[in-house]
Amino acid sequence: MDEFPVATTYSPGVMGVDWESRVDWDRLRNHRVQRARQMLDEFDLGALLLFETSNIRYVTSTQIGYWAFNKGERWALLTREGRPRIWDFGSAAKAHRLQLPDLYDRENSVGGNTGLQGAIGPETGLHSRAAREIRQALEDEGLTGEQLGVDMAETGVFLALQAEGLNVVDGQQAMMRARETKSEDEIILLTQACAMVDGVYQDIFEMLKPGIRESDVVGMAHARLFEMGSEFVEAINSIAGERCSPHPHVFSDRLIRPGDQAYFDIIHVFNGYRTCYYRTFVVGRATQAHRDAFKQSREWMDAAIALVKPGATTDQIAKVWPEAHEFGFEDEMDAFGLQFGHGVGVGLHERPIISRLNSLETPVEIKEGMVFALETYAPASDGRSAARIEEEVVVTEDGCKVITLFPCEELMVANAY
Repeated sequence: MDEFPVATTYSPGVMGVDWESRVDWDRLRNHRVQRARQMLDEFDLGALLLFETSNIRYVTSTQIGYWAFNKGERWALLTREGRPRIWDFGSAAKAHRLQLPDLYDRENSVGGNTGLQGAIGPETGLHSRAAREIRQALEDEGLTGEQLGVDMAETGVFLALQAEGLNVVDGQQAMMRARETKSEDEIILLTQACAMVDGVYQDIFEMLKPGIRESDVVGMAHARLFEMGSEFVEAINSIAGERCSPHPHVFSDRLIRPGDQAYFDIIHVFNGYRTCYYRTFVVGRATQAHRDAFKQSREWMDAAIALVKPGATTDQIAKVWPEAHEFGFEDEMDAFGLQFGHGVGVGLHERPIISRLNSLETPVEIKEGMVFALETYAPASDGRSAARIEEEVVVTEDGCKVITLFPCEELMVANAY
């Protein structure tokens, strides 16, 4: 394969120290708020009301654990000039005031509740109370007549906001635009997250042998990521043998056997920033079908990486990938997510989304500062195996840098006989 540029910067240590410039947390927070405020102007919004957990963290720098992920029980409000406000789950609001006293006090960090996804009935009036409090916050800044961008919320919340006379419009597009390019600090965190997965893949390579279950790999990977400082492991796909084709997107308790092809995807979160990172191996011995599938997947990957630069468009990348019927699927909807690109940041799927399903007709310009993953998939001629490769890239002024560094130039055979 052709050489592609590998990231040699963006990888300082994971701790803060006094003797080296690393992540500047205040700069990170300020950058994210200013990016979101920029979108208020571009989308003609008076404010953004955010229920989606990644958006809340982006704007408020708060989080209370992934048990609360996208349950609709916490929300944030960002206006053009006022401080970000957070309505949080009970005592979490007080915790924010203690943890971030320079950012939050009793005026902008308070408790909120919209009924725990219907577990508390609407007769209690929690939806209408939340809507009244949001309206009051907008009135305080003279914004009640302006458009209120909402990313996602329960139906009852939307209805309550409309009942208060608020002009509710789509706010998710504004947030996706805000998050599509990354700052220096975000790129450092994304690279650190990938470095953790580099290490886990070394452990997986050494672990793979007959008798190991797919779920054993998942358990080990969770433990190693937490040891290295991960705050959350969102998913680990662990897939072997006949389960490789078609792609099931989930692990099982299947025992790995001699000659199995196996691929893995590690999705975890470090200081709010995610990875999506596939690698493929063979256990014990590789067949020509295994090697051919890997070679094909690698060629599609390299062709895509070669096109990543500012000013290029996502349709150019999608066109170098095969059509769905060429690798065993009925159409592009059926094959979506296999020959695929997606932004990575505080969310797993950010802009740009690259595929034949959407990019050919509605291409997006690639911009400096974007960070996205490119994924390829090639089924093997044996009818059961497949290869899966994924690389994360940072778009630079003159091309891109790859930040997923575990070796993937040729098919690796674990515990070769």
